[in-house]
Amino acid sequence: MSSASSPAATSMSVPRARFNTLPLLIALFCLLWSYAFVAGKIGVTDCPPLILLAARFSLAGVLILGISRLRRDQWDLSWRDAAVFAVLGVANNALYLGLGYTGLKTVSAGLGALIVSANPVFTAMLAALFLGETMTLRKVTGLVLGIVGVAFIVWHRMKVGTDSPHGILFTLASLASIVAGTVLFKLLAPKGSLWIGNGIQNIAGGLAVMPFAFTLSSVGDIVPSMRLAGAFAFLVLGGSILAYLLWFHLLKVCGATAASAYHFLMPPLGMLFAYLVLGEHVEFRDLLGIIPVALGIYLVTRPTAATPKRSVT
Repeated sequence: MSSASSPAATSMSVPRARFNTLPLLIALFCLLWSYAFVAGKIGVTDCPPLILLAARFSLAGVLILGISRLRRDQWDLSWRDAAVFAVLGVANNALYLGLGYTGLKTVSAGLGALIVSANPVFTAMLAALFLGETMTLRKVTGLVLGIVGVAFIVWHRMKVGTDSPHGILFTLASLASIVAGTVLFKLLAPKGSLWIGNGIQNIAGGLAVMPFAFTLSSVGDIVPSMRLAGAFAFLVLGGSILAYLLWFHLLKVCGATAASAYHFLMPPLGMLFAYLVLGEHVEFRDLLGIIPVALGIYLVTRPTAATPKRSVT
């Protein structure tokens, strides 16, 4: 009997099934990203938005690069990659959150999450134009279902009448910034460590926001409180560090369209957290929008079945 047919050889040739951690990472990202709207609403209640963000970005960047230094991580970013992450810091941090947090002063956390959840629609269109990502009928159907679900929730939220049109405009501008940052990340495709890149992004975002923070607002407007400290800690550790690291990972693994589709989950999750933590008004009918949203995400992110290869005779 040859060695190739021995039991030992047979058992060694069968690869072990590896646990798929992607669903867990997606769930963690959605929870962190959606709760960040609630933490942001708490933060801007006791602190001027731009001062809060300047401190958040700066501390997160220092922590990331400091930990990297202590671990003696290899700096594998070129100057070009570092510049790309700095540009992303302006789009994804300074503009997206700067405009969004300004809007949160007069917009509920639930509606803020809702508006930003339109990210998948615009990202999918731009990804088809600039990134060459295919728009199949299944993806289009999924995106339409996501829009329907979000629009259903919006209709009920706007009936409450507690959100300022001025704040909504800032939040819409925030949406445009995260869409641009998402497409730029895929288009420019920076190489190297996402951990170090996120540190550069936060430092760049902090430096971009800082001049406006201390020109347009005053440190004297800060109201020290335990809830502000808790919100700030979450925004630094859970938001700027962990959530963005997961976001970049999902962009690399899933693609811009599929990864952005998970933002359709932010309205129901954001409103749920806003209801539980802030006591914001939520109607049961709003939650019905989850059904088309969930179906839409499934259609957009479901992998396309590979075409079977014909055997050559």
